[in-house]
Amino acid sequence: MKLWTHYHTPKTIDDALQLLAGYEGAARVIAGGTDLLVDMRAAGHEPQTALIDITHIPELTTIEQNNGAISIGAGVTHTAIVKSAAITTGATCLVESCGVVGGPQVRNVATLGGNVAHALPAGDGTISLVALDAEAEVVVRGERRWLPIRELFLGPGKSLLDPTRDLLLRFRFTPTAQGEATAFKRIMRPQGVALPVLGCAVWVRLDAARSYYEAARISIAPVGPTPQRVSDVEAAIRGKPVNDDTIEEMADLAQTMLQPRTSKYRATAAYRVEMIDVLMRRTLALAARRAQTGQAVPEGVGV
Repeated sequence: MKLWTHYHTPKTIDDALQLLAGYEGAARVIAGGTDLLVDMRAAGHEPQTALIDITHIPELTTIEQNNGAISIGAGVTHTAIVKSAAITTGATCLVESCGVVGGPQVRNVATLGGNVAHALPAGDGTISLVALDAEAEVVVRGERRWLPIRELFLGPGKSLLDPTRDLLLRFRFTPTAQGEATAFKRIMRPQGVALPVLGCAVWVRLDAARSYYEAARISIAPVGPTPQRVSDVEAAIRGKPVNDDTIEEMADLAQTMLQPRTSKYRATAAYRVEMIDVLMRRTLALAARRAQTGQAVPEGVGV
């Protein structure tokens, strides 16, 4: 089945935008294509007039660290993120989330930008970007600007970006410093369609003695139409001692504050509430230990 008529590989952002404008809504942006091509095959519609492949644009396929921030192009693959020493050290949760996406063949072509552009709240990379308080550089309606990552999500599968006219360029966030660390864990169904039941990413900062939580950012998804931060837990954990009692208290609070619904594809609401407890305990304990020791070896990462 023919899926498109024309295929373009622009070398610059301006060229990509000109192509999109020229097709007047009849073209689509493509990177790895692991989601888009599946959707196009399933749709059974007429072939797309054109696909604009952004993976030949150097700015969108590089990882950089400068001016106190890590920048990741929207066309960077999950495999490249997993192999990045800077991200392993400064954003361990993102390596852990990208390292469990699909199998090796998928991770070699699937991109972090594609994970976000599809605007699904269960996206593993998205959950970590939210906990990292990341920003996204976009071109929307001809205007190039930086936005908080969560502003790109308008609903399940509904993005601020028009994939026929707009571009997602890159992400940036501040890497962890001394006394800070991150962690990511997920629980998923092993049978059939491998959908995550829940994923959780956390960022923590401890005090100078590494005995108390100074701050935290926590993202658990999917529990709503868009990615969320668990702000009540983030506020409650400040000043609490780093011990099992605090983790238990925060896990209990998260269960109270979050109300996931039953999903026939994922799990019942009751089971998912129980998994909130499990994920909170695992990720908070792991992030705190990493912040105390200054060592972060990603866990559960595929090869």
